Amino acid sequence: MIKNSRFPLFFLLILAMPSAISHDGSPTPKPIDKASMLKQLGWTYHIPIKTRKLRNGLYMLEGFGGNVAASIGSDGTVIVDNQASELIPRILDQITNLGGEKIDFVINTHWHWDHADGNIALGKTESVIISHTNSRDMMKSDNLINLVYMSYIQPAYPINALPQITFDDEMILHFNNEDIRLMHFGAAHTTGDAAILFQESNVIHLGDLYMKGFYPFIDARNGGSIDGVIYFLTKVIEEINQDTLVIPGHGPISNYDELVDYVLMLKKVRDRITRMIKAGSSLEDVLSAGITAEWDDGLGDNKQFINRAFMSLTHRIEE
Repeated sequence: MIKNSRFPLFFLLILAMPSAISHDGSPTPKPIDKASMLKQLGWTYHIPIKTRKLRNGLYMLEGFGGNVAASIGSDGTVIVDNQASELIPRILDQITNLGGEKIDFVINTHWHWDHADGNIALGKTESVIISHTNSRDMMKSDNLINLVYMSYIQPAYPINALPQITFDDEMILHFNNEDIRLMHFGAAHTTGDAAILFQESNVIHLGDLYMKGFYPFIDARNGGSIDGVIYFLTKVIEEINQDTLVIPGHGPISNYDELVDYVLMLKKVRDRITRMIKAGSSLEDVLSAGITAEWDDGLGDNKQFINRAFMSLTHRIEE
């Protein structure tokens, strides 16, 4: 123990946090435009919008980007996430086919473009947009999203595309005979994530906190962390039950047991990376160690996930 030390505070912080100083990541790729990003992702605006009925008047709409939940009933229509502004006319067509008229409320699970760019089109209508406070703040400025194999600068949204209602910890929207609970448990995938629980239908939309059939993307550059995702989802599991239907940010409909298994996977990977960091391993060491081997067949390429998890655990601030 150092007693009566005259060491400057800066040097004491360095001694206390070696991992924050000693572990570098790969350089941030040069940002590309949206058309190039869509091409790399294999996404097209011409993809059909598929609709699946869940429970009561609740549906899941799939196109490209994030899954959309739609509650259609006597009070009108509320949707969770909205993909891209170019797809809004076709999403509206599907809602009309299901008996709705217009979109009354829009809830953003977070600020990433493939879940929230529909705000740009819906902000010109009478739709009321809701998000976590931090997501609205992020939408007000240009933000670089480092996807590891490419990066994209998401432009600031126009004022009419910003959420008109925000919340910090929890809010409830009473709509279509549902208590629709918006819950936030701290920074996770981003700093402004919202889990949306349709209480009476027992269906929850998790945005990109959970992706079925894929490893998660953790936006470590913008405050996300693997520890945060684990904590957030653990708190979500306390709020649901084995009969809950789970809408992931991407992928087909899921359930309670699959979500529990997903969190167990995250914990095991987090613990393995942490042990390697403490042993002085580099990002390249971790990438080559096979720490996700038992899940790779089901969840695909692990490089982005390991990279972002590693960076969130070493607390490196990206330039």
